[in-house]
Amino acid sequence: MLLYKKIRMKIIITFISIIILSNISSADIGKETGLEIPRYVSLKSDNANIRVGPSKNYPIVIKYIKKNYPLKILEEYQEWRKVEDFKKNTGWIHKSLISGTRTGLILSIENKNLELLNTLGGDVIGEMGQGNIVSLEKCKIEWCLVSSRNFKGWINKKYIWGVKENEIIKISFLQIFEDLYWKSINYLNKIQKGF
Repeated sequence: MLLYKKIRMKIIITFISIIILSNISSADIGKETGLEIPRYVSLKSDNANIRVGPSKNYPIVIKYIKKNYPLKILEEYQEWRKVEDFKKNTGWIHKSLISGTRTGLILSIENKNLELLNTLGGDVIGEMGQGNIVSLEKCKIEWCLVSSRNFKGWINKKYIWGVKENEIIKISFLQIFEDLYWKSINYLNKIQKGF
């Protein structure tokens, strides 16, 4: 009986190891950092050059002058990262000019302002316009909690460049309670307006 349990445990451990290793090998991993590729980052500086190649000897293709501008890392080479912006412009940037801080760029249809909600399906608390850079506070499957200056609210993820389609960011198990709280507040506000 003891021998049977040992063999069964070895089979289970082997099976789990195969699953883990197959998932790791199928993911694209950066050669320099070991982080996922592609991934989103933002600019640390309001003066950043994108070059044709991975060295200061290459000519500058684009000069970004907006701090926190989101970029997508496509490749890594030593101290350099090949990046892409929302217009599909690509080039190389030194790693010292980028940050892991997550930001997004608001892209709306027909340049219309987008509504910010206090919770999913909740009350409108503000608007965001085309081209605004926002901090990504949290993201669910289809929605992100964004902030910019004095504004903070939920916006549909399909209008944000700088986050993957099904990516989840900083959602804890307490989020359900926060969502219930805001839904209750919105419901009570609707009842009060009805009287």
